[in-house]
Amino acid sequence: MRHRTPSDKLILGIPQGSLHESTLDLFARAGFNISVSSRSYTPTIDDDQMGAMMFRAQEMARYVEDGVIDAGLTGHDWIVENDATVVEVAELVYAKIQRRPVRWVLAVPEESAVQKPEDLAGGIIATELVNVTKKYFAARGVDVKVEFSWGATEVKARLIDAIVDVTETGSSLRANNLRVIDTLLTSTTRFIANTEAMATPWKREKIENIALLLQGAITAYGKVGLKMNVPTARLAEVSKILPAEKSPTVSPLADKAWVALEVIVEERIERELVPLLRRAGATGIITYPLKKVIP
Repeated sequence: MRHRTPSDKLILGIPQGSLHESTLDLFARAGFNISVSSRSYTPTIDDDQMGAMMFRAQEMARYVEDGVIDAGLTGHDWIVENDATVVEVAELVYAKIQRRPVRWVLAVPEESAVQKPEDLAGGIIATELVNVTKKYFAARGVDVKVEFSWGATEVKARLIDAIVDVTETGSSLRANNLRVIDTLLTSTTRFIANTEAMATPWKREKIENIALLLQGAITAYGKVGLKMNVPTARLAEVSKILPAEKSPTVSPLADKAWVALEVIVEERIERELVPLLRRAGATGIITYPLKKVIP
């Protein structure tokens, strides 16, 4: 299919479903405000060069490949499942619950006699990731029937032989008394682009700029900035309190007996650091949230 997106705008695909809210939050942190109407599949974005459309993550790679949209966010799993030819611009490790990869696992009921994939020969597997699952068993020479699952896949494990389902924390599998046999695929979210869009100079630059800002927003998750004034004579003492891998920015003040110190730290340790810094002589301590950290 020839490229069909408007030449004067970059059309961005926003995923529906489990990634939707976290994606809107990520873009907001990156500096893009996306408004979504409950009755519309075309969100508005506060950038005159951009338009947006919403698709299920499962379909995104196909629409990017076909040029229906210029770029979008989807999981690595759905790129592989659709065998889509797209440009993977950036890996963005964020998800519905935690900022870590998700896994597609082969699982059976706890009481099942199955201990390895080969034990499922002649059986039925339910999954939404049909093509990947077929290739997995074919590579092992195991003859199974793979059926598409429309949802609630965990429940079906007791009606058929096994399931292949996605898990982020494993809580749903445990709640349904399922046991993992193997991991088929580990996946993270990817920012992908159409090959023709990447061949258009201004669109390529825009896409790369968006990727940079999104990565900066992810880097800033869980971090805060610390500012303080420190007596020059106690700078070494204060510096020792800060995490060893952090190199603070030190700036001279009008009063030569003092310097200003600024550093980025993990939010989880900020509450422990501030009292220690105060006792070491730091004053005027300010903590502030971060939206983006660009390496």
